Amino acid sequence: MSDSAATTEARRLIADAYRPEPHLQPVGFATSYRDETPLPAVGPTPPVAQPETRIVPAWAAGTAVASLGIGTGITGAGCGTWLVLHGLAAVTLTSVLMVTLPLAALAALAAVATAIGSALRQARSALTHTENHNHGPVTHHHQHHTTTQARGLFARNHTHHNG
Repeated sequence: MSDSAATTEARRLIADAYRPEPHLQPVGFATSYRDETPLPAVGPTPPVAQPETRIVPAWAAGTAVASLGIGTGITGAGCGTWLVLHGLAAVTLTSVLMVTLPLAALAALAAVATAIGSALRQARSALTHTENHNHGPVTHHHQHHTTTQARGLFARNHTHHNG
């Protein structure tokens, strides 16, 4: 094809592409259409409105809410664990403090519990020391007699102290 023939063909194609179609209506006319043909007795039918009548049982709703709560909690715990482990992976002052602060807190709690227990023991021993005096006769047995019996494949020891 020569250049002049190609140019002529290109102009014709462009003119055909931009020519208004005869079946299109100008703007301002109605654009809706209703098909009045009768529907077939057998075959595809138009959609029918179906109102929602399902009821979700309480146990299903509770299970869904519990699942969401558990999932959220596990996700939060996982994120917290990741943050702690990420902090522990870097040897910085923050990571050292993340390891040692809980241990220091436990040691401080143990020291406070020990101090309270010691104070209570001393207070109780001061009260009971003056109240528990025996005024009756005291008998000491200096000889002890012990009887031990072992029986069977797995021995059960029965120790009796006489004296």
